[in-house]
Amino acid sequence: MYRARRAVFHHHTTTGDTVTDNISRYRQARDRMIAHVADDAAGDGFSWPELTGSFNWATDWFDTFARGNDGTALWIVEEDGTEQKVSFGEMVLRSDQVATWLSSLGVTKGHRVILMLGNQVELWESMLGIAKLGAVIMPTTGALGEDDLRDRIDRGRADVVIANLSDTHKFDRIDARIRRIVVGGDRDGWVSYAQASAAAVAGPFESPTTVDDTMLIYFTSGTTSRPKLVEHSQISYAVGHFTTMAWIGVRPGDVHLAISAPGWAKHAWSCYFAPWIAEATIFVYNYRRFDGAGLLRQLRDKAINTFCAPPTVWRMLIQADLGARPEGLRELLGAGEPLNPDVIRKVEDAWGLTIRDGFGQTETTLLVGNRPHRPVKAGSMGQPMPGVPVVLVDPVTGRPATEGEICLDLARSPLNLMTGYVGDPSRNEEVMADGYYHTGDVAQQDSDGYITYIGRTDDVFKSSDYKVSPFELESVLIEHPAVVEAAVVPQPDETRLALPKAYVSLASGWEPTADTARQIFEYAAAHLPAYLKVRRIEFYELPKTTSGKIRRVELQQREMAAHRSGEALDSEFRYEDAVTTSA
Repeated sequence: MYRARRAVFHHHTTTGDTVTDNISRYRQARDRMIAHVADDAAGDGFSWPELTGSFNWATDWFDTFARGNDGTALWIVEEDGTEQKVSFGEMVLRSDQVATWLSSLGVTKGHRVILMLGNQVELWESMLGIAKLGAVIMPTTGALGEDDLRDRIDRGRADVVIANLSDTHKFDRIDARIRRIVVGGDRDGWVSYAQASAAAVAGPFESPTTVDDTMLIYFTSGTTSRPKLVEHSQISYAVGHFTTMAWIGVRPGDVHLAISAPGWAKHAWSCYFAPWIAEATIFVYNYRRFDGAGLLRQLRDKAINTFCAPPTVWRMLIQADLGARPEGLRELLGAGEPLNPDVIRKVEDAWGLTIRDGFGQTETTLLVGNRPHRPVKAGSMGQPMPGVPVVLVDPVTGRPATEGEICLDLARSPLNLMTGYVGDPSRNEEVMADGYYHTGDVAQQDSDGYITYIGRTDDVFKSSDYKVSPFELESVLIEHPAVVEAAVVPQPDETRLALPKAYVSLASGWEPTADTARQIFEYAAAHLPAYLKVRRIEFYELPKTTSGKIRRVELQQREMAAHRSGEALDSEFRYEDAVTTSA
């Protein structure tokens, strides 16, 4: 594991005075960040709090402001309109009971707990309760099947699993000797979570952890390879998400809504750490099928202040009638994948608010972002966040450049970076090589420090000796009214090396015909340089990970298989056939 970069932040003292000092430093730094964002000075003189020795976010931060606090910590609304509200004070007591009960079952510091729950109260109280014991939280999506779960248990060396009754059957053929806890019912071989509500509280809890101890292990979404196990310490997310809070622009007392599925790091970003760092309310709208009108109704009726959604949701929302800006709504965010300028423009025209983009990974918190009150440049992800040593590194020279791989300078101790990948020393060496953390993403930076995303290092390809950025082509394609989503991949070609091919998800009312393809071809040709011409289009249901990211690797494999067979895909449309002008 990569640990040397943390040395500046701690001295391994564990006195009570140190805990008090840590809480004071944490709050002061948090308040500075909020103040800087409010007056558009974020980053000017900002420094991370120097936390030392003993620290546990659940007890040393959350409990200190939440105990006895009647403000709403969590607000969950279901599709049928029923809702639950849990105050901060109630959340402290609930999580104390969970921690006490888990301790009685033998769960202790260092034990790894798979948490496979939906957006339900038990999820948040369990995350806090597990953390209070110094155990390790391993969030896992309920969308996984048996093989993926077995992999997570084996590679993650899980000791405990907490899952809903409806998911317990997925563990029937998994022989791992782990403690099994069921939520929402009873089942043989499983301990009922309901017992926790009868636990005599042993809190207030004292911090059992130091700043270097593990708090979270996340699995990446695995868009190109087997999911990696990302380890985070007690501070890399708990302190590092100051940047995410600053990017969102969430303030004490706000109501924050983020569309995010439990089990993925973005859920911890926007539905756990950032709002509660800011002492704001986490709002959740549970729906089975996306309903744009229903979501817009929540934004209006519940007076949401800050709203974050992935590009797919924003694209669906602009298909609906946005109407007037919901009263109370102040900040709009897009996350998960880069957001196309056309979507931003349509929302801005309707609501007078700009969707602000940002960039980060499971391995980090928010690294680059368009901050509140600052100009947004079309297509740009924004500027490096306060305290984050972002450097673009030329892949050939290995030196800082205006275009290159987005990296973090390890010599400048990036606090909001993972400890490392669990059980994967070779990958750790690769990703931390030459004094940088390598994100694997390529971008350009202008003279004002604004960074524009180009693509993954393994997504950018050559066509007739020109470098093709799939995102650049996709950003144009998505502006055509027929296109909801697009994924551009290289199609092998003997003459040009590769041809840009677009897999397209069609908007409602459009048919997958040659005429539709012709219109999209012509639009792209009119808005892109000739050397970036889209030469193939196929209307296709885009494969995605369970977290909603497009699996371009599947599309690339499909193209390679067709090339090897020597047979063209009958369902694709060719530019030279569809358009009468010269190719």
